[in-house]
Amino acid sequence: MKIVVLDGYGMNPGDMSWQGLQDLGDLTVYDRTAAQDTLARSAGANILLTNKTVLTREIMAQLPNLKLVSVLATGYNVVDVVAARELGIDVCNVPAYSTQSVAQTVFAHVLNLTQHVGHHADTVRDGKWCTSPDFVYWDYPLIELDNLTMGIVGFGRIGQETAKLALAFGMKVLAANRSEVVNPPKGVTMVDLETVFRESDIISLHTPLTPQTEGMVNKALLATMKPTAFLINTSRGPVIVEQDLADALNEGVIAGAGLDVLCKEPADSANPLLGAQNCYITPHVAWATTAARRRLMDVSIANVRAFIAGNPINLVN
Repeated sequence: MKIVVLDGYGMNPGDMSWQGLQDLGDLTVYDRTAAQDTLARSAGANILLTNKTVLTREIMAQLPNLKLVSVLATGYNVVDVVAARELGIDVCNVPAYSTQSVAQTVFAHVLNLTQHVGHHADTVRDGKWCTSPDFVYWDYPLIELDNLTMGIVGFGRIGQETAKLALAFGMKVLAANRSEVVNPPKGVTMVDLETVFRESDIISLHTPLTPQTEGMVNKALLATMKPTAFLINTSRGPVIVEQDLADALNEGVIAGAGLDVLCKEPADSANPLLGAQNCYITPHVAWATTAARRRLMDVSIANVRAFIAGNPINLVN
């Protein structure tokens, strides 16, 4: 069984072992694969593992030995799953491995926007406290979360985990979901999208990227937010119209944003959000805690093992 990992570095930059896959077949691991190299590196493979390397119909049609694509992520939009099905290729993913880590990152951004711990620690290191005429100073308003309203857009696993953390901070929670949520958790009120944006003090996006959600957060929707409100996005970059958000931040329409994803990754140096006022961007790391990456590795190995045994799991096509 020939197994090829096309872009393993993101999941495993060297702090974990590939032994579990090596035990299952003839394994080749590439840190990264450029688009022009994908076909050549995939040639002869029975099983491909990919994170961000795109597998199109054209490529898969030229791989007669390919029987399984295992995506090293929950989202699988990098694979043409319809073409894979028609070509007799199974596609599986790794659901729910990063739920706690992503929710934790949401609140890392929330706490950064409300407390600015990093900024104030830097000013102390730079000597500002040593020369302060007072025992205390703060450069930004310090905001208490208790009794504020957290709005959650997309109430799947990560949205629900985020709600749990918000409730633990004493926040009220409003949530909007594309399908009906029966018996939402105590303390969570299900409302429509417009109500979430109008009434929330902090909004956290957890929606998948679909034709319906692409560009969903635009100038008109941002204009309905409170001028004191913050927007957090750990879902997918294209759900936000980036120029509209940059304008809203620079013009004081909203107070700030914490983003872990952008429309183009790695970031384009011309992205208007890189210089936007009170906008903090992390490099798509919400999923990347050591614990989450270990779960990702374990389930990916289990996916391949189950397929070889004739009982495939986590199929998406």
